[in-house]
Amino acid sequence: MKLQIDHKSPIPLHAQVENLLREMIEMPEYKDGAFLPKEIDLAKRLGISRNTLRQATNKLEYEGLLIRKKGIGTKVAQKLVTTHLNHWHSFTQEMNESGINFKNYLLSVEWMKVDEKISSFFEIEIGTEVLRLSRLRGDDEGPFVYFESYFHPRIGLTGNENFSRPLYELLEEDFNIVPSLSRENIKARAASQITAKRLEIEQGDPVLMRERFVFDPGDRPLEYNIGFYKADKFTYSIDIKR
Repeated sequence: MKLQIDHKSPIPLHAQVENLLREMIEMPEYKDGAFLPKEIDLAKRLGISRNTLRQATNKLEYEGLLIRKKGIGTKVAQKLVTTHLNHWHSFTQEMNESGINFKNYLLSVEWMKVDEKISSFFEIEIGTEVLRLSRLRGDDEGPFVYFESYFHPRIGLTGNENFSRPLYELLEEDFNIVPSLSRENIKARAASQITAKRLEIEQGDPVLMRERFVFDPGDRPLEYNIGFYKADKFTYSIDIKR
């Protein structure tokens, strides 16, 4: 890729630089945390002032695509998993929307006797057996989230389903179950010993814990889900309108 802009173009120089930087961010040598060329060197190479370059980098920094470190340089921000609280999807759908490739480090199912918390949500007896789906997911750099999902017996899951499929797609297409409401609790936590081992971090490192209580259109409970996310790989985005 040639690092150049058209000084004769009617498109403002800072806008051309912004587009150029967006292309650079996606290049293998720069994406996911690499430093861009030094500001003074890049400005000279493009034949522009440092102020023009900063117009472009300031906008990308505001969008969360670049991180400026005083006295060190400007680096490309690592892609984060972003969930918008004005809508919700399965993990697979969230990853696809974010353009993030992920892999399953662990996927297992087993029948478990529920405790008081889950039995109260499902409105079933304590000790009733329900299907638990455990998933450890991440990217090529390693795992970044661990999920446990518990399903109401009413759904009819057997444990032999293909859980590598998007979860809510599976429920809707194979069982005519439509998840329509999710109530969520989000908390910051210090990683326990077992969570730290799963996510390959140190015990006590910050993690984000998300509880999801999922209901069908009749407000009947379907799924209880709890997830533990590496704090540096996940963010929530909230849209608020007045």
